[in-house]
Amino acid sequence: MAWDFETDKEYQVLLDWTAEFVKNKVEPLDAVLGSAMEYQDPDFIKCVRPLQQEVREMGLWACHLGPELGGLGFGQLKLALLNEILGQSRFASVVFGCQAPDTGNAEILAHYGTDEIKERYLQPLLNGELASSYSMTEPQGGADPTQFKCLAVEDGDDFVINGEKWFSSNARYASFLIVMAVTDPEASAHGRASMLVVPTDAPGVEIIRNVGVGAEPPGQGSHAYVRYTDVRVPKRNLLGPRGQGFAVAQTRLGGGRIHHAMRTVGQIRRAFDMMCERALSRSTKGEILASKQMVQEKIADSWIEMESFRLLVLRTAWRIDQFNDYMKVRKDIAAIKASMPKVYHDVVSRCIQVHGALGVSNELPLSGMLLGSYVMGIADGPTEVHKVTLARQVLRDYEGTDQLFPQYTLPNRRRAAIDQVGHLIEREVEAW
Repeated sequence: MAWDFETDKEYQVLLDWTAEFVKNKVEPLDAVLGSAMEYQDPDFIKCVRPLQQEVREMGLWACHLGPELGGLGFGQLKLALLNEILGQSRFASVVFGCQAPDTGNAEILAHYGTDEIKERYLQPLLNGELASSYSMTEPQGGADPTQFKCLAVEDGDDFVINGEKWFSSNARYASFLIVMAVTDPEASAHGRASMLVVPTDAPGVEIIRNVGVGAEPPGQGSHAYVRYTDVRVPKRNLLGPRGQGFAVAQTRLGGGRIHHAMRTVGQIRRAFDMMCERALSRSTKGEILASKQMVQEKIADSWIEMESFRLLVLRTAWRIDQFNDYMKVRKDIAAIKASMPKVYHDVVSRCIQVHGALGVSNELPLSGMLLGSYVMGIADGPTEVHKVTLARQVLRDYEGTDQLFPQYTLPNRRRAAIDQVGHLIEREVEAW
């Protein structure tokens, strides 16, 4: 029997290097640069490209990739440990070549793209030379793809796309979009849609506006409201079988949710560290905050929740590596996705409270992190959907009973015990 919580020494060396590298070289970029997706910006080229080269030289570039795509095939557990560190800086995932949504889009292109598509988009995407967008959600459809209306109609050797998409992240920086569009309106609910590669410079692709979150200035956000008007793309841009857009989408979601979760662990730990330092630094009513029992409760609750969530994520990553089948860990993935926003929200909220006015000011990142906890409850499917999935998966391992009083009632258990071992007991044992 093997049951271990240790990281192998060789990989720990890489994790230690990553932690120091992110803290000393990557985190400063968060304070002075704009979007982490502006790949052609002169400041990005001068500041980020040299760091990406250092990561390549350490052999840590795009570690999410399998060996067939030039990666190391680390597996989800090692990736989870790495992403916990990367989650502490908004530039870190770009510096390490594993930023969303590009990572998931690369997986789709690798599995389903033609050689032409791979040459034109996949390799430059893996090299960090261009950005991409995943254009799936619709204004009226929200998280329910069965409600989608964006239509792709065959016309000779092409598909012609008409419709609107909402919250297509990074579309303003992207060279191409992966669009889920209805190709078979009369098919079953989960057999209507297909995935297509659409260049952002194709005639008819229009960003109606860029949507921000929270207090971001109007028009400055990175989540695009996109309209497709008679957008023509060749049929060879189809990704996967026609009508199998749902199945194709699953290629990018399982691992992506694990990575989101571990990056969130990094953010939670960042807030927790700030809370502990503040508690040991600030005094009121004659003693430091750390001596106040209600502050101690906040720290204790936060540590328990943070460490419990981290272990659940790592166990899920380990199970993915063991089974190599996302369907066998659906409930585990649903569980971490459902618990992630609550743990994130609760720890950050306590941190804000301990910091007082400074906590809600724009001189700390906490208000943005608090909003981020709500984003995590919506992105890649809302919490409610994942709880339903989790409950259904769990209940598959159980059966109901048609007995009026179930077998686990104490009278029934006592009668069963008497039948099993009653003849060995000398004293009289009566059933209820």
